[in-house]
Amino acid sequence: MADKASGRRTSTPLPPDRSEGSVDTPGSAKALPVRPRENALSPAHLARVFHQPSLIYFNAVAEYLSVREAARRLNVASSAVTRQVAQLEDALGLSLFQRDGRRLKLSPAGEILYRHARRLTAPLEAAVSELDLLRGLKTGSVRVATVESVGLSFLPELIVAFGKRYPRLNLDVTVASSAEVIARLIDERIDIGFGFVTQPPRQIEMAVRRDVRIGAVMRPDHPLAAQERLTLDLCLAHPIAVAKPEISIRDVIEPFLTRTGGRAPPLVEVDSIRMLVELALLGHYVSIMTPIGVQNELKNGTLVFRPLEDFGLPTNRFGLMVRAGGGLHFASAVFYEHAKGHFQALELPGAV
Repeated sequence: MADKASGRRTSTPLPPDRSEGSVDTPGSAKALPVRPRENALSPAHLARVFHQPSLIYFNAVAEYLSVREAARRLNVASSAVTRQVAQLEDALGLSLFQRDGRRLKLSPAGEILYRHARRLTAPLEAAVSELDLLRGLKTGSVRVATVESVGLSFLPELIVAFGKRYPRLNLDVTVASSAEVIARLIDERIDIGFGFVTQPPRQIEMAVRRDVRIGAVMRPDHPLAAQERLTLDLCLAHPIAVAKPEISIRDVIEPFLTRTGGRAPPLVEVDSIRMLVELALLGHYVSIMTPIGVQNELKNGTLVFRPLEDFGLPTNRFGLMVRAGGGLHFASAVFYEHAKGHFQALELPGAV
């Protein structure tokens, strides 16, 4: 924003979140000066800034994308968080956050700083975990992101077993798309990821790989349930439900959906695996998906899974993922080994 009087370019650091009521109003005794400055401080001065609470407060806001939540986690006032982030922006001469409507997001500069700041703080978190282990406390936290189908099926059982064995270790679980799981791993916002990916990027290591077949999920009384050999073309003669493009399985089946000879199939597209299951349970629709996310219904017989026999239809690869070359701290390493053993021994319907 340009200052009309001086022509100097100015900007406001952390955009005010009116719902949090934590930003000082202009003209008050506590009003912050216009920030950030146009030029960064000297390296020596920046080093002093980075060792102040401002970097800790910035990390918290960047992680939760909320001043209020960051303040709650840090057990400080929201105004203190806003002030520290503003001081950091002033020192760098760059805005670290932007506001998109009512939602806070990192600016390009904020993305860069957060990526490097996580690398700075991760060893300290690992050290605290190991010191707690030395004291016999075995405390710590594990940040996990998972695709919805895994979160709906066997992950809860894994979490319960882990919680009983390690009651002092905390889990922070986020449900996201496979692409978001990978992005969070690369950005070091999570420690462990569960998702579907055929070719992981070089920054990601797939610790456990399980290939599962794609098929049709339906009620036992559906006409297609009696078919010995089922293809997608046969399914398209009935109303079907499929995932939207943001869910990874859609990329796999899309070429086969377009081979309909110009006839438009009666599709329902949803962005939720659970919705695919519920639509199949009502009997009118056949849902195209892997059996992951529907294990309970398959086990109790309310739904059946029939693999699709279309020539060239690939399997969908599920994986337990970590950052390549990145060391895990105590709590994450314990969860990683626990999850690895669980998934290696797991019987998956439709597994190849």
